[in-house]
Amino acid sequence: MACRISEIVIDARDPETLARFWSGVLGYVEYRREPDGIEIGPPGTGFGGPQPTLVLGTGGQGKAAKLPLHLDVSPTDRDQDAELERLLELGAKRADVGQTGDESWHVLQDPEGNEFCLLRTRVDPVT
Repeated sequence: MACRISEIVIDARDPETLARFWSGVLGYVEYRREPDGIEIGPPGTGFGGPQPTLVLGTGGQGKAAKLPLHLDVSPTDRDQDAELERLLELGAKRADVGQTGDESWHVLQDPEGNEFCLLRTRVDPVT
């Protein structure tokens, strides 16, 4: 028997802003809201579905250094350039972490400065 990732928990200064941002990026919806955070995930599945939910919780002290873990996202219904424009419109910002410019991915930051990468390769959406 094996485990699989069911939730990814992110401490946030402003869970509302991050929930809105990541919902837009991933096409997620809000599952539950509690005083200490918001859980979002794929529409129609809920916790335990084929994709992990994100729990954006209060208590974040802000980003002090490079995080030991970051998310990579891949476009599902458009090419990388079109997806990059969409993510920037949602509030992502470009990040410089020492790239050479020859990478096949883009390094971005969410509204709280957490880095994530937009990969080139398209993947099928989870149905």
